[in-house]
Amino acid sequence: MERLFNLDAQLLFDACTLAIAMFVLFTLLSYLLFEPVRKMLDERKRRVKEEQDTAKKERADAVVFKEEYETKLKEVDKEAQVILSEARKKAMKTESQIVAEAKEEAARIIARANAEVELEKKRALDEMKQEMVAIASLMAGKVVKASIDTNVQESLIDETLKEMGERTWLS
Repeated sequence: MERLFNLDAQLLFDACTLAIAMFVLFTLLSYLLFEPVRKMLDERKRRVKEEQDTAKKERADAVVFKEEYETKLKEVDKEAQVILSEARKKAMKTESQIVAEAKEEAARIIARANAEVELEKKRALDEMKQEMVAIASLMAGKVVKASIDTNVQESLIDETLKEMGERTWLS
């Protein structure tokens, strides 16, 4: 009787040798190839985990920095408002100072103008007095020409002086 496949000692020996060779080859390849690949994959997993942890930490830091930045922006806005209000106050103070100085200057100009008007009035009065004296002299000269005696001449001068008034000579 013949068998389908000859299961004899040689076939069993070859099968066992093949199995042992495959096991040795698998073990050798596992040691040479699978171990480095596993180590590389473990190292990659470790790096990816570290990068994820670093990214989470950096994200948390970024949130903190963003909050600090927004807080500082608000503080800067408040400081800007304070500076602007102080500048407005200074501007208003300067404006009121300038207005006060302008009013004082206007008052000085008006006072000076009034003084000049008074001086002009006095000059005009003095000129009128001088003209009156000149007219009186001319009248006296005409009277002298008419050969009036000294008594008449003195009475004319006294009369003219009385007409002009004593105030004219005092001022």
